[in-house]
This record gives sequence, C-alpha cells and structure tokens, in this order.
Amino acid sequence: MELQNCRNCKKLFNYITGEIICPVCRDKLEEKYNQVKAYVRENPGAHINVVSEECEVSIKQIKKWVREERLVFSDDSLVGLECERCGKIIHSGRFCKECAGGLSDAMEEAFRKPTFSSRRRTSDAKMHFLE
Repeated sequence: MELQNCRNCKKLFNYITGEIICPVCRDKLEEKYNQVKAYVRENPGAHINVVSEECEVSIKQIKKWVREERLVFSDDSLVGLECERCGKIIHSGRFCKECAGGLSDAMEEAFRKPTFSSRRRTSDAKMHFLE
C-alpha cells in the first residue's frame, strides 16, 4: 500500500488499486451512480445534459460510466458516444459491434500466427565459430 492524495477532496489515504479517490469519495460517487441509473430508468429518452443537471453529475462522469458499460442507454435515447475506432454513434461501451468483432478477429489471428520465421534451411548450412 502507498499513501496518495484523493483527486476529489485532496485528503491523504491508503491507496491500493483503481482510481485515486478515497473510500469516502468513492462511496459518494457510487451513490451518484445509483441516482443517475434510477433517473435514466425512469426517463429513458432524457438527454445527457438533462441527466447531468438533474442528478448534479458531470457529463464527463456519465460518459465514463457508459464507456465502462455500467450505464446503458436505450437505442432510441438521445445519448450517444462515438465508437473509438470508426466514429459511429453507440449507446454503451467503447466500440460498435462491427469494430468489436473486427478487433476480436484481429486478436485471434495474431495469436494463431507463429512467432518464428518459417524460412527453409538448406542442407549445406553450417555452424560458424569466431576465433
């Protein structure tokens, strides 16, 4: 463990892992998350600016929860984020379904390829020594 200053309240606390916020601020943030989640559930068509004002949470924090897939807006919602790869409007996560599938396929392909060179060795190849 190490001592860190909380990014929100600037108090010193024992930092273990994750965001650099103290347990008190983390609990307050979790309460705000539950408030936003309830508001979005009751008002599915609300714009992100309205959600931010009504729940007194920054738009940046709401977008962070959406990117983490903790908060999901309906497809008919006015809230949308851009896919980090192609820019298409999405309602949850970091990538659209097409880009996520493409990235997954690329990762699988990368792990299937051999990591060594497959060049042919000739029978007259010999070991050389330095003198």
